[in-house]
Amino acid sequence: MASRPPGAAPAAPTRPPVMPQVRFEFGTPDAAERVRMSFARQGAMATIGATLDAVEPGYCAISLVPHDAISQQHGYVHAGIVSTIVDSAGGYAGFSLFPANASVLTVEFKVNLLAPAEGDRIVAEGFVVKPGRTLCITRGEVHAESGGRRRLCALMQQTLMLMHGKDDGDARPPHPTKGRP
Repeated sequence: MASRPPGAAPAAPTRPPVMPQVRFEFGTPDAAERVRMSFARQGAMATIGATLDAVEPGYCAISLVPHDAISQQHGYVHAGIVSTIVDSAGGYAGFSLFPANASVLTVEFKVNLLAPAEGDRIVAEGFVVKPGRTLCITRGEVHAESGGRRRLCALMQQTLMLMHGKDDGDARPPHPTKGRP
């Protein structure tokens, strides 16, 4: 082991990136459209006024504009709503990699709330960590945007189940578009 000169500061440790970006491919050629159609069938997303902003292989972004109907007593977006949009973002990130004859179901997720969800827009992003034949692990981040700045307000870890033999489109027709409650 090399020694350092007396009084010299120790060398700064080098650390790998916290979460290396892995490149995935869509599970089907029409995966982005499958995600959009599934999102359109979710009454919960329509009820809270959420929009699907982006779908890429292993990634999904869902956002909403805060309004009184989804706030808690202090005026912040309710933690249940924050959890709802990050659950869906993670679920659709995973679903984007699934084969045509499979649908998605959340098995479990854990959310850490780091700061109040307040701002002009709340954005949930889901990222696939490890896809598998039966289970898919994702992580999620929720950011509050205001005045051109983003603040991390929640982190999620999630386990999804691939429901083989259950086409997501068999579930129900698209939910009619609603205005905000």
